[in-house]
Amino acid sequence: MTSVKTRALYGAGGAVFAIKESAYTMFVLLFYTQVLGLSGVTTGFIIGISLLWDGISDPLVGALSDRLISRFGRRFPYMVASTVPAGLGLLGLFSPPEWASQSDALLAGWLLFWSLWLRTFITGFAIPHLALSAEITSDYYERSQILGARSAFLYLFAVLVPALALTFIFGEQNGIDGRFVADQYPIYGAFSCAAVWLIASLSILGTRQFVKPSPVPAAGTLPLGLISLTRDLFRTMKNKTFRLIIGYELAVSISYGSVATLNMIAWTFFWEFSASDISIILSIPSIIAIGLVMLSLGPLTRKFQKTRLLQISLVAIILDLLWLYPLKVLGVLPDSGSADFWLNCLFFMIFMYSFLLRTICSHSIVADVSDEHELEHGIRQEAGFFSVANLMYKAASVFGPVYSGVVLDVIGLTEGMLPGEVAQPILNNLAYAMLLGAVPALFVALFFVLKITMDRDTVESIQAALGSRKAADNHE
Repeated sequence: MTSVKTRALYGAGGAVFAIKESAYTMFVLLFYTQVLGLSGVTTGFIIGISLLWDGISDPLVGALSDRLISRFGRRFPYMVASTVPAGLGLLGLFSPPEWASQSDALLAGWLLFWSLWLRTFITGFAIPHLALSAEITSDYYERSQILGARSAFLYLFAVLVPALALTFIFGEQNGIDGRFVADQYPIYGAFSCAAVWLIASLSILGTRQFVKPSPVPAAGTLPLGLISLTRDLFRTMKNKTFRLIIGYELAVSISYGSVATLNMIAWTFFWEFSASDISIILSIPSIIAIGLVMLSLGPLTRKFQKTRLLQISLVAIILDLLWLYPLKVLGVLPDSGSADFWLNCLFFMIFMYSFLLRTICSHSIVADVSDEHELEHGIRQEAGFFSVANLMYKAASVFGPVYSGVVLDVIGLTEGMLPGEVAQPILNNLAYAMLLGAVPALFVALFFVLKITMDRDTVESIQAALGSRKAADNHE
């Protein structure tokens, strides 16, 4: 049984990925469009390109990590080597020099370079870290617990870092909204950089007891190269359950990308929340939701199959998206800033609880699939499976920033507009655009999830067969 300390120290590594994600979902689009004046289409397109590269690099790093032969194991060398460059990427992303800001072409180039840099090195840490979970434990329940810890840190820091930034960096000063002050963003970049360095180092040092020499490659395994890497990646797609997970991830990622990219814009302009309001909405409901997930995860995974929990969480997200914005646009909700604030807190708490639960279940099923794959093919490809799943997530996530950039230009929300000064039709169109980008894709995701049949008994029989095989190999 893994200890609480081990789960926490491993889980802390999820915050590294979260800090990068929160930078893009909360601040990059706002900073480069509304503050620096780059067009929404250009900004969205560049973020989309970097996401495509991010998706391509995931399976490459995953396959390389699976095949790494090192006395420090398959995961830790990549995690250690990526930590410092990842932090520098956040620093560069939010610190464009004056000469770059004078030209749209130069500013676009700066955004592209640092986006590619940052995503590459975050991948170098995150994919091996995620794959490490399958090496720490093979227990059906413990996998959900340890991946739950990772997801808890991921979602906690995805909201905690921007919440702290909105309070202490982007807060209103002398009547000026700090979110629209360019000089505040390098401070946020430095803060994010320091957080990545600290948390990554803590997770690496805290899980060092799992460092062990890489296993010797099986007889007949192709040497490391493009052909063998390609074969590894395509082999993962032979698993039916994994193909369904991929379809589900594609659909969920399209939906999440739309909501996440437009969320800060909607809070700022549609709801007219201040930076401190958004800080509270991000932090308090999320902390409550994460705590509720951690308290309920054990009982839920023992009462329900992971696939059933996945279905329940998706339905909850769909229902959550279909009440707040539609009721506000229709004028059903009371015309009160206080009511808007508390209803958004409720909305976000439900969303975070459901999304965190679905993430944990999804990752745990992928870990189970890697066991089934080992039984069928004789090799372990944990990082390969997780990285291909991430590839699909990021490929679909391209839709979010590209769609959002087009939305801002089409509805007419441009540089220089301030909260309270935007025409109501523009704000209503922003709400419609969020729902159109999010809800239909979730129904597609639900279609795929309903077809997944891998249950607890299947996983336990697979692990029993693997145990018998290993015992026989050791006996020989």
